[in-house]
Amino acid sequence: MTFAINSTIKGKTALITGGTKNLGGETAKDLAAHGVNLFLHYRSDASQAAKFKEDLQKQYPDVKIEIYQGALDKADDVTKLFDAALTKFEKGIDFAINNVGKVLKKPLIEVTEAEFDELDLVNNKVAFFFLKEAGKKVNDNGRIVSLVTSLLAAYTPFYSGYQGTKSPVEWYSKALSKEIYDRGISVNNVAPGPMDTPFLYGQETPESIAYYKTVGLGQRLTETSDIVPIIRFLVSEGAWVTGQTIFASGGFTAH
Repeated sequence: MTFAINSTIKGKTALITGGTKNLGGETAKDLAAHGVNLFLHYRSDASQAAKFKEDLQKQYPDVKIEIYQGALDKADDVTKLFDAALTKFEKGIDFAINNVGKVLKKPLIEVTEAEFDELDLVNNKVAFFFLKEAGKKVNDNGRIVSLVTSLLAAYTPFYSGYQGTKSPVEWYSKALSKEIYDRGISVNNVAPGPMDTPFLYGQETPESIAYYKTVGLGQRLTETSDIVPIIRFLVSEGAWVTGQTIFASGGFTAH
């Protein structure tokens, strides 16, 4: 099979988990602006998701947008997610982008079994079965992108559960990129730095936020606008990149 690099993504279809808010929502907006059809997963807050779809559809009436609610706790949940997308989009899925994640900032010796199990489910199990389904169901010459964290390159306390359950995604992606390379599919990860979204603030103090700002370019946190173009690059001109984790943290960490 010929590996196709096509910077024109208009008319393609993207499945995005966590696709109606934060980074997933901003990615959806950006891809819609480039003419990409969207299948957007969300877990909760149906009214917010519906409003997001309504507003985006008004702005881009020629883009087909579908939303899908559901937990992804079981492998079968992820299978149903992809199958639902294939039902809505007869030409299939071209881009699969996984934003699902959970962070916990806590000393390792204080992490409970329940907390570990939740981290392992959201960061590890969901990511594995997302990649499995994407590897089977994304169109030939498609693109798969997983969001991880720049903390994978950090030597730091308090994030053992988060780092430990996110780190396998690098290896899953490397393996999958080799296993399906003959179908022209690229598989990559993007690792943002501390990002100015609600995902960050629930675990941090004003002091830690202030510190993160001091170690980033321009003395600021990572913004979603820093990351969205990298995701777009990987599904368009950057399609020759595969099996990689791109650290985009403004210098917070370096791999």
